[in-house]
Parts: sequence; structure tokens; C-alpha cells
Amino acid sequence: MKKNIQLLSIAIIASVLSIGGYKLLNEPLKPTPPTYDIPWQDESLKATNQAVTYSNAASDVDFTEAAKKTVNAVVHVKNVTSRRQPRSAFEYFYGSGEPQKAIRGAGSGVILSPDGLIVTNNHVIKGASEVQVTLNNNKTYVAEVLGTATDNDIALLKIEAENLDYLPFGDSNKVEVGEWVLAVGNPFNLTSTVTAGIVSAKARDLGKSDANFQSFIQTDAAVNPGNSGGALVNTRGELVGINTAITSQTGSFIGYSFAIPSNNAKKIVEDLIEFGNVRKAILGVRGIELNSTTAKQFEVESTQGFYIGSVDPESGAARAGLQEGDIITSVDNIKIRKFSDMTGYLTSKDPGETVAISYIRGGDELQTDVVLDMYRVYQIEEIGIEVADVSKTDLEKYGVKSGVIINKTLPNSFTKSDLSGVLITKINDEDVTSIEDVKSIINSKQPNEPMLVTFLSPNGQEKTYVFR
Repeated sequence: MKKNIQLLSIAIIASVLSIGGYKLLNEPLKPTPPTYDIPWQDESLKATNQAVTYSNAASDVDFTEAAKKTVNAVVHVKNVTSRRQPRSAFEYFYGSGEPQKAIRGAGSGVILSPDGLIVTNNHVIKGASEVQVTLNNNKTYVAEVLGTATDNDIALLKIEAENLDYLPFGDSNKVEVGEWVLAVGNPFNLTSTVTAGIVSAKARDLGKSDANFQSFIQTDAAVNPGNSGGALVNTRGELVGINTAITSQTGSFIGYSFAIPSNNAKKIVEDLIEFGNVRKAILGVRGIELNSTTAKQFEVESTQGFYIGSVDPESGAARAGLQEGDIITSVDNIKIRKFSDMTGYLTSKDPGETVAISYIRGGDELQTDVVLDMYRVYQIEEIGIEVADVSKTDLEKYGVKSGVIINKTLPNSFTKSDLSGVLITKINDEDVTSIEDVKSIINSKQPNEPMLVTFLSPNGQEKTYVFR
């Protein structure tokens, strides 16, 4: 019996081996997949753990303390205009009548000091004959406008009050993408409203010209037009930005908004208090941000950074040894990926300060310290343009020995065209070599005397206009 069982077992094993061998010999082999380094698979367990940790951390974040610190420091700002309401046809035709006040617009503001310094957006109070400020406790004050920075969309107000709640400035350079923030505004003259979100991006530019270049914090916290001038705060209740803009075809919030970084706002406010205007610090270089297209154009390997096209011979950059063709990669350890990274950081600095510049030259990574110069401009109000000094290198490109360059066209300009980059070589037949010459010639002009201005465009066309 045992022998029969052994024979049966051997037969079964032989059959299995025969079938297996047949299938192995006759079925096509499945190809072995190539081995790839797939980091997201290796990190999948960590990602799951991180997601759980983040979820738990998010649920532990308490916005109430930050909100309590903020709501009483955010105010409602009214732009009030005065006009005369005619009571008869006579008053209508002769421009008289009973004076009346009308609200032209409204927004929000942030209290910066217990004695009533308030920062808001310039566009909120632009054109106002009177600015009214209402606190969160419904008290209303008439505010004095201490100063405005139109290029930066900042205005500084002052109300006569004491012991007000106010917000301390935080360090916007330390704000991280993904960090929780609160947007606080007072858009309806009721009480302050609070929305929460995260920092979506930093150093965002909104496609403005170089003359008005700004760098914004982007957030997905809901911000609507009436919240302009309100506070963007971190979870510690520190002011990290001034809410200033939304990009929307409808005029309402559609998922993202922008804030002026607190470091920039703080510097502007301090300048307005001390000097009455904003002093702009510059390196003294011109160039372009790198990307795949410009890197190929300049035959460089880097696709991030700022490529120096020219250096002002009398600038701090020149004294520090920077040259045409150098690629700036960081400023004070702030990585420069695009132009707005650099301009955004420099906007928070004062002329005369020293910054550490890391740059690439010929493949070598180098570093130097640059003392920042002051960007000097002068506005010729009569014709509505702003001019700045121009480097000798740029003058040579135009083929002239002297002149000043038009920095931007002002709202009251004699033309609707953008004259940025056009030179002014003469005023009243006198050569101009600097903005000091421009000031001197205009100040010496008689009140009713016409002004002759000679313009030179980049393509070499020269024209002289008479302004009366």
C-alpha cells in the first residue's frame, strides 16, 4: 500500500513539472520593468505621515488670539469730497451753491501707534478733500494726511487720539509660503472682518513697469475692494502685509489677493515721517531676469538670477567690482530667482546701507558688499514727467554727452504716451547734465515764461517742444 502511494505521489509531481516546463517553454516571457529612482514612492509613507501631522497642526492653530489683537487696530477709512449743490439756475451757471460732502470711496487702514498713526493705501484716499477714520468702536475722526507714496500705493494718516490698540510690524522676509495668515479689514463701516488663508507666493509682481515695480505677498485669504489698506497678520498677530490689490474681472475676490510686505511698508512709513517722501535705494545696475530664453540669449547656464547688462560707473555696484555679465544670485542671503525678488528686498533698504551680493562670473561663485546709492528723481510738474540721472554708459548708447532720462509719465502729462527711456538733453536751450540742472533751470524761469524742452528718443529722433 505504501508503495502504491509513493508511486502516485511521484506521478503527480512529474505531471506538475511537465506542465510547468511546457508553460515556461511555450509562453512568452514578460519583460522585466526598468528600475527607476522614484522619490515620491519612497516618500509616500512620509508624505502620509506629514499630511496627518499637518492636519493635526492645522487644527491646533488658534486664530482667535491673533484676531483679538487685530480687529481693534483696523479702521474704516472714508474718502470724502466737498462740492457745492446749486439751489437755483443762477447758482448752477455761476458755480455757487450750498457746500455738501459726498463719500467718494472707502477702504480700511491699520493703526501703527497708540497716538493715531495709520497706514492705508494711497488709492483709498486719493483726491479726497477730507479723510474720515472710524474705529472699531464706531468713533469717527477727521484724519490728517501726513504723506503719500503713490508709486508704492501707501498713505500715512494721523488722528488725534490716545491709547489706541495698534499692530506691531512683523518681519515679512521670514514669512513662509504655506504659512497661515489672517486678512483683516473694515469695509462696511460696521466692525472689522477677519478671513483666514495661507501665503500662496512671495515676491509676486503684477506686470507693472520697472519705474513702479513692486513685490507682493500673494494669499488666498478672502480680500474684497473695501478691505484695501487692511492688515495681513500672522498667527502671532504681527503685521506682515498691507492688503492692497485683487486681480479679478468682476472686481470681487476670486481666490487670490496681494499685500505689500510689511518690511516695505515700514520703510515707506518711516521715510514719510522723517523726510516727507520715499528714498529709494539702488545697486546701480541695469539688466534682466534670467529664464530659459534669456539664458540662451546671453549664453549662460543659469536660468535663475539677475543678469547685469550695465553698471553705473559712479555707483556702489561699480565700486564693489560688479561688472556687465555678472549674474546676481542672492542679496543678504535672499535668493534671487527673478527681478521682483531683488527689487522687493531693496525696497525695504535705505540708501547708504550695505548689502552682501552673491554672484556668478565665468562659472565662479563670488561675493562682494555693495553700499546702496539713493535713486534721485525730479518731477517736472508743468509737463507731467519724472526724470532721473543717467549713466555715462547709457549716454554713449544715445550718442550724446549729457542729458537726463525720463523715468515715468505722470497722470497730468502733456501726452498719453509712455515716454520712459526718452532723454531730455536741453531745457530753454541750456544743456542739462543732471536733475540738479533741471531744477536750477526751471526754478530760474519766470512764471509766464514758456519752456523749451528738447527730447531724444532711443532711436535717435530729436524734437523740441514749447510749453506755455
